Order: sequence, then structure tokens, then C-alpha cells
Amino acid sequence: MISKTFRARRLPAHGAESGWAALLSSRTPTPELDRTITVDVVIIGAGFAGLAAATRLANLHPGLSVAVIDADVVGNGASGRNSGFIIDLPHDISSGNFGVDAVTKSRNEIVVARTAIQHYAHLAEENGWDKDVFDPSGKYSVAMTDSGTAHLATYSSKLNSLGEPHQVLGAEEIEEVTGTRSFKSGLFTPGAVMVQPAALVRAIADLFQEPVRLFERTPALFIETSSDGCTVKTPKGEVRAGRVILATNGHAESFGFGTGKLLHVFTYASLTEPFEPSALGGSRKWGATPAAPMGTTVRRINGADGDRILIRSRYTYNPKIEVGAGSIKSASDLHDRKFADRFPDHRHLKMQYRWAGAMALTWNSVPLFGQVEDRIFAACACNGIGATKATAAGIATAELVAGHRSQLGDIFRSFEKPQALPPRPFTDVGARLNLAFREWRAGRE
Repeated sequence: MISKTFRARRLPAHGAESGWAALLSSRTPTPELDRTITVDVVIIGAGFAGLAAATRLANLHPGLSVAVIDADVVGNGASGRNSGFIIDLPHDISSGNFGVDAVTKSRNEIVVARTAIQHYAHLAEENGWDKDVFDPSGKYSVAMTDSGTAHLATYSSKLNSLGEPHQVLGAEEIEEVTGTRSFKSGLFTPGAVMVQPAALVRAIADLFQEPVRLFERTPALFIETSSDGCTVKTPKGEVRAGRVILATNGHAESFGFGTGKLLHVFTYASLTEPFEPSALGGSRKWGATPAAPMGTTVRRINGADGDRILIRSRYTYNPKIEVGAGSIKSASDLHDRKFADRFPDHRHLKMQYRWAGAMALTWNSVPLFGQVEDRIFAACACNGIGATKATAAGIATAELVAGHRSQLGDIFRSFEKPQALPPRPFTDVGARLNLAFREWRAGRE
């Protein structure tokens, strides 16, 4: 076998700390790798995908030696910047022709999602996680407009076709949940889970014991493959392994994988300062996604210092996989308007934390999955809904490496390969126009 080297052209740059991480108590990271070690499998990336892959490998083969390395501290990456929805149903099944193929596709998406949820539910039960970390509470979809209400009605009819339980809520019923009169309607689905994403990934990372080891602040500088195996070089050491799992989402392209096939998109969130729980009616803890795609996600969370509201909205195309202060400022202005529109009596509340998080999309909405080079496997390109899809991709990749067959693995193996994007600058212009159009179409939602 000819030796090949895949050198990282850039390292992750996450930007401002997420509110989720800021709310957590301090944690001592695991030591960075400062020597040469030899393992069976090395996983690059300690987010949803990488941690799920490591956990699944340990479950399938308890004696397998695994090293997980991450360029940052666990919880600081994209997984810890997620909105914290682990959604069990297709995000939008109300558009297009809902024929036999669409039903099969939707049922496969449900298998993927519920495999991820079962993965976390097992860990939560086994380790006694409280509901501040993992809460199987279900979620709401909310509508600000008549068109949003119509969209939820169509979504309800498709859920009926799938036999999925749900509840349609009128304006007064959704006000009882949210404490605001701004929403015209809502739809509740019981199978989704709400998590504190930074706390979740930290909790999993802190479970690892020999022969699984985690090394934080240990970026992979290059991967070298040969007939003897793989070597992953880091600033102060190296990992020699039989297999490599790339769980780096869009940063797979930094190593040369998925080049010209990945769209790098950022989404943005703001979290208010704490307020007295009695200042806002409704439930103290709930989460709602928008009736229209590309709309605004809202969560209310509660803690020892009071309650807070999270607003997530705005998507931008960032081919360099980093965002600047201008993008944060633009998204922040939008969040302030969205918050005031939803909670007009509380517009005085200030946003204490603002941040961005990366995702990777493909033209045909499929993951970068499976063997991408001899001895190298990928669990990348989540295409949104990262807590669900990235987790499932990590599990499926671990099963592929371990030679284990499952329904989940069969679904992932059935995916097409990511399609090539149009050449730049056509991709750049098209992506930005498409995101802007989708945001405009979402309107107040």
C-alpha cells in the first residue's frame, strides 16, 4: 500500500463562548496528548458523532483500545453550541409528494432519530443524569402567522398518515405553555428530547475509562496511512492506530475529504439574562421549533439564578468555517427583533450571551459517511439537526468499523454519496442567495 498523507489546512475556530458552556461550572479538561500511543481506533472530534462512535465501539468490543482527540475542550465545539433539541421526527414532512417513497424516507429518518435518542436515554438511565442534562419532555412547533398555522395543519395530517401521536394547540393552549399571546397556534410531539448540549457532551466525555481515552486540546495536524496502519500527528505527540474515524463534520474538508461537496453554514443563538420565574407565565421549561423552515427556535430554561429565553435564528454561508464579529452583530440585531415580537412585554430583557455554531450540508442532503480512504472512515456532514443526525452517524460508523450489522447501518449504507457542488463562485453566490430567500420566506416565523 502506498503511503498517503492528509494534512489539516486549518483548525477549528469556534469564536465566542456559547451560553450553554458559560452556564456550567468549571471542569478540568483531560490532558493533551504529549507522547506516542498505539490504539486500535483513533477518533478525531469529541462532539456528538465522535463521542457516540467511541461509546458504541466500547459497547460492541469492550476490549478495543480507542483514543478520542479534540482540538478544543469538550463542549466548546459545534455540539455544545446546538439548540439542544434531539428530534425524533422528520423536520419538515409537509412539503412535496407524500407517496410511498416519501413514507419510506420518513420512516427511515425516524429510525435514525430514535436510535440517537435511545442511545442517550440508555446513558441517562445508566448514569442517573437529571433533567437539566437530558429531558424527554417532547417539543412544540409554534406559528406566528396564519400561514404558519396552515403549515402546522398540513404537518399534522402527515403525522396522522405515519401514525405518529401529536397534539394540535390553539392560541390559548399554546399561551398556557409559553406565557405569551404572540403565537397563533402550536403542535406538540411527545418523542423529542431537550438537552443542555454542552452538559450532555461533557457528561459523556467524563464517562470514558480504559481502554477508551480522551485527549482534549489535541488537534490532529495530519493523518498518514500505510500498510502498517495509520498515524495521526498532533502538536506534542502522535496516535498510531489500525483505523481512523473522522467525526469533524465540516472540517473533514480541512483534511481533503469531501472537497467541493460540503456547504459550511453557521447558525446563531442569543440567551437572555436571568429573570424572575413569576415575571413570565406558562411553563418554566419548554422548547419550540418554528412552523416554517428557517424560522426562529425558542427555548425557555430554568436554573438556580432564574429563568432565561434562548432565541436561535439566522443562517449564513461561511466557506472558511469561521464567523466574524459583523455576522454575530447582524444576527444579534435580528434576535432582538424576534425576541421583542414574541415577548413584547419583556423586550427590556438583555441578551447576556451570543454565539454561533457551525454545520455542514451537502447538495443532496446526505452525510459524508463510510470509508473515504483506506483505513479512514467518516461520520460527517450532519445536514442540520446535529444532535440527532451526528449522533446516529457516529453510531453507524462505529458499527461499520466493528463489522456489526443493524437497521441503522443499513439505512446509512443506502445513502447516496454527496454530490459535487457547482464551481465557485457560483456556489458562494447561490448559497447566500438561497439562505437569504429562505429566511425571507420564513417571515415572522
